[in-house]
This record gives sequence, structure tokens and C-alpha cells, in this order.
Amino acid sequence: MLLIQFKNENGGRQVGLLQDDVVTIIDGYDSTYALAQDAIRSKTGLAELVNAKLGAATASYAAIAAAGRLLAPLDHADEAHCYVTGTGLTHLGSAGARDAMHKKIGGDADSLSDSMKMFRLGVEGGKPANGTAGAQPEWFYKGDGSIVRAGGQPLGMPDFALDGGEEPEIAGLYVIGDDGQPYRVGYAIGNEFSDHVTERQNYLYLAHSKLRMCSVGPALLVGELPEHIDGTSRVLDASGKVRWEKAFVSGETNMSHTIANLEHHHFKYPLFKRPGDVHVHFFGTATLSFADGVTVAPGETFEVEAPAFGPALSNRLEIFPTEFAKVSTL
Repeated sequence: MLLIQFKNENGGRQVGLLQDDVVTIIDGYDSTYALAQDAIRSKTGLAELVNAKLGAATASYAAIAAAGRLLAPLDHADEAHCYVTGTGLTHLGSAGARDAMHKKIGGDADSLSDSMKMFRLGVEGGKPANGTAGAQPEWFYKGDGSIVRAGGQPLGMPDFALDGGEEPEIAGLYVIGDDGQPYRVGYAIGNEFSDHVTERQNYLYLAHSKLRMCSVGPALLVGELPEHIDGTSRVLDASGKVRWEKAFVSGETNMSHTIANLEHHHFKYPLFKRPGDVHVHFFGTATLSFADGVTVAPGETFEVEAPAFGPALSNRLEIFPTEFAKVSTL
């Protein structure tokens, strides 16, 4: 089941069930958040609630997308109550990349870089037995709900950035219930978007490199994530021509951690279990145009596509001027 959020022709918010190009409107709800909270409070499965609330009205997905009316598939009315975070060094990549990576991490641990040590920890302990905690993954903070962009909206890169590169990933979308427990609403394809040149200068700049916009959607996949996900990441030039394209894989078959282990190490912190909050948590990738020497220019477009998630996620790169704040003494 795929859900989307969008604005109708009058500017009002709606939620709908996406099937091919047909969006069937869910009656009585103007947000996925409200739908999820009702499902939590009524102890009803989200898919069951959606099926019970489907109306007769429909809309065209193509028309919604063409008009720029898509919204991120889950958001919060108060952007400060949406955390955007992620984990890295979680994906094994293609068979060739896996073989090369295992050779890199197979030697003496003391000779490995910090990144390779972290990756090896995941390979060795990222998939624990059910009910037990495995190795801690790398974790990072990206921002709050104000940095999230929907499909069709531009991704803004600050003018001080050294790079703006895509990271095609799957994100888990969560709502914290009144009981303080996290509930996974579903999954979405995403572009985690980072400054890889800044990160490469020094790994301790990772935190800076992640403080960028990101995009999620267009659709939310309800239910469990397939074990294997096939996708394609592209960079389109200003004329719309593909100038870089590469397949990527995700899902637990292609990861060194289980989703449950990544969720455990995020939600073990009381800060992240505040009732009413929304979480967008990226699970990592092993495929980057930056790794192939590609520099994306303003006016070019990122496209991330995986059939399991419906329509492709497309965002044009833009640069915005920075307004540096001068601190005043009170």
C-alpha cells in the first residue's frame, strides 16, 4: 500500500491511496500524521484504517505532481517537532563492492581507519538475534522538519557548501504515540543529500556535511520493507538528459544491520520518544555519483527511483545565499 500527501487545487491538504496514476482520497483526514495518530489511539493497523476510510473521490497523481502540489509523505504541523537523522556505513553494496570491502576489513583492526572499524562492527554484530541489541551504527543529525523537501521541490545548497551530492536511501517514517512509544508509519525513498567534499577534508566534519536539506517521497510504503530493494539513482543535466546513472540496492539482504537494530539504537534515547513527535530516519546507502567523480551543478536534477516505492523522487539543485548572523550581547 502506497500513500501520498498533497494539496488539492484549492490549496487544502489531502491524503490518498496511490494505485498507478489514481489517487483515491481518504475521507476525514488532511494529513498522514492525523491518520497515524488515529491508528495508534484506536489500536488499528494503518492499512486497515485506510481501507475503512477510503472515499469515492479520486485525483490524478500525474496532475498533482505536474502542478507541484506534492507534499512529503509524513510531516508535523510544527517543524521543530520533526527530527531528521540517519545512520551510515550500513550497506554492503554490489557483490564486487562487498568482496572489496571484506578484504579491507579483514586484517588487523588496529590498522583500519575509524570508518572501516565501524563498518566491521556492523558486519560482525549488526544483525543480532531477535530481542537483543547488536552493534551501534554510525549516527548523525540532519535537522528538523524545515529541511525536508517533497518530490518536485528544489534542494537548496548553501553558497558556502563545497559540494551538493545525492545519497539515494530508504527512510523510516515514525510517529511517537501518546504512550511515548515509537510507531513506524512506513518507509519512503529519499535523497539524504550531503556535502561530500567537506566530509572528505576531515571525517570530523561529517556533522557539518550533513546539515543540509533532504527530500523524501513521493509515496509512503505501508507495512514491512521488502528484504531486497532494487533502485536507480540518476543525475539529469539542465536539459533533462541523463548524464550519470547507477543501480543501487537496499533492504536487509544488502545491509550489515537489521532495521530493528538501527531503530533500537535511535529510539533508546528518551529525547527521541517525546509524545507527538515525528522522526524521519535515513538508513544509509552504498551508491553515490560523487564516488564516480561527478560534481552536480545548480540547475541539474537528482532522480531516485525504486519500483517498490512507486513514482520517482525528483529534485533540482539550487544554491541559496547565506545570511550570516552576528551574535549580539544582551
